[in-house]
Amino acid sequence: MGIDPGLNKTGVGVVEWSKGKILYAGHALIAPAVKMSLPDRLNVIINGIKEFTEQYSPHSAAVENVFYSVNAKSSLLLGQTRGAIIAALLFSKVPIYEFSALQIKQSVVGYGKAEKEQIKKMVELHLNRDFDKTPLDVTDALACAICLALHQTSKIY
Repeated sequence: MGIDPGLNKTGVGVVEWSKGKILYAGHALIAPAVKMSLPDRLNVIINGIKEFTEQYSPHSAAVENVFYSVNAKSSLLLGQTRGAIIAALLFSKVPIYEFSALQIKQSVVGYGKAEKEQIKKMVELHLNRDFDKTPLDVTDALACAICLALHQTSKIY
């Protein structure tokens, strides 16, 4: 399970490793209403993560470790969002891994400075599936899940 955290849009993607292949399992976009209070928005995200973990029972989850230095307020809000996501995963007893955007891009695309559209295209190739109308937050989450699957399998072999 991979998660691309965001207060406005949190992408969630699930893949599974089967017979040496990474297969698509599911995805969701958790998008609380912008006019909601911060606690209510975080609650929507927490409940969305909990529902997803109940539905898919992931063995582990990766949360993108996002770094913003442009705006202190945005960094604080994103930190609170990541904290809520991590708490929801801990509550569901799902082991958590963190990967930087650079690590995810290198794992999925092979280039650490890849653009979002390049990531989306490589996710489509990895999963042999078209994500044409899928938000980038979701394809980023799937990329995070692919990164986790690749890292976990590389430890086994």
